[in-house]
Amino acid sequence: MLVLIADKFPSSGREVLGRLGEVVYRPELSAEQLPAALAETKADILVVRSTVVSETALAASPPLSLVVRAGAGTNTIDTAAASRRGIFVANCPGKNAIAVAELTMGLILALDRRIVDATLELRHGTWNKSKYGKARGLKGQTLGLVGFGMIAREVAIRARAFGLKILAFARSPIAPDVLEAHGVVQVADLGALLDASDIVSVHVPYSKACHHLIGAEQIARMRPGSTLIHTSRGGVVDDKALAEAVRSGRLRAGLDVFEGEPAGGQADFKNIAGDLGDVYATPHIGASTEQAESAISDEVVRIIESFVARGIVHHAVNLNERVARYSLVVRHLDRVGVLAGILMALREERVNVQGMSNTIFAGGEAACATITFEQAPSDECLQRLRDHEAILAVELRAARA
Repeated sequence: MLVLIADKFPSSGREVLGRLGEVVYRPELSAEQLPAALAETKADILVVRSTVVSETALAASPPLSLVVRAGAGTNTIDTAAASRRGIFVANCPGKNAIAVAELTMGLILALDRRIVDATLELRHGTWNKSKYGKARGLKGQTLGLVGFGMIAREVAIRARAFGLKILAFARSPIAPDVLEAHGVVQVADLGALLDASDIVSVHVPYSKACHHLIGAEQIARMRPGSTLIHTSRGGVVDDKALAEAVRSGRLRAGLDVFEGEPAGGQADFKNIAGDLGDVYATPHIGASTEQAESAISDEVVRIIESFVARGIVHHAVNLNERVARYSLVVRHLDRVGVLAGILMALREERVNVQGMSNTIFAGGEAACATITFEQAPSDECLQRLRDHEAILAVELRAARA
């Protein structure tokens, strides 16, 4: 097994992975250089953070079977191409949630107290207490969370400590006990949240469906003088529409992500924070704390260890979620050729197997196989299986509607 790590990754994690096989550490690789590196190393597993993984890169190493995103979002990986090639794509959800929540609260506080502007003036020798001694304060304001996943929930926990009222919009109902535990009220639609919030914080992954989820129309609905915080993914917010709203004096903004942001660690980047004093911004560092990086490293190692040892991929994001119509449960003696015979019988029936697991009982004499598929085998096929001397029981189950 060879693991190519194409982004920065802690030495402790590399050391553990080195015990499983060969590790090639190339954090300097760009998206353009990645295909050649994969072709050269013939990597079995690829680990990336922000590096774009294209279809060309995925095709460059025939043995490649797993791509692990050392973070949450997988929008920089061509998951459709990976699926076509039978390559697992996995991520590390929630491991950076606290770090992003901390930055979110930092942006909210910094904007309310004008911390960046006050610091810059003091660095230039200007004492301006009359200007910066005015702030609304957070207590009693309404914070609207767009999305209510792990990061938003961590934000809610911290926002409650500042006395903020918290609303949340999510496409699916949030369990009442979860809302109660976080002190949050769920609103029916995004417009209602925008109408009612003094601060709007965006926490949804990027997808085509979420492109410009906060666009010109939504920004126009926000209260004059309110604040937009965006720490999710570039493209969820229409940066151009936001810049116009900030320039007009209607809104302030705290941003960690941008449309068209550079993929590397350092680059020239013209952005909306350049000439807008009411935009506080950071260069996509939300997940970049030592605590978060350590947690993500541990999770990447766990995913790879499980894949190598048992063929199980935790947090795979490109699997078919379709529920099979039938499952065949076969209890059998743990002998050579029994499973092969079952699969051959299904093949003769032209039944396409979608999933399979086989569990061995204590003592190693018997096992139980569960096989899933769309088309049910005939009664004759099932009876032939039951008549097999090494098969103890056969049960065909139909999935519930």
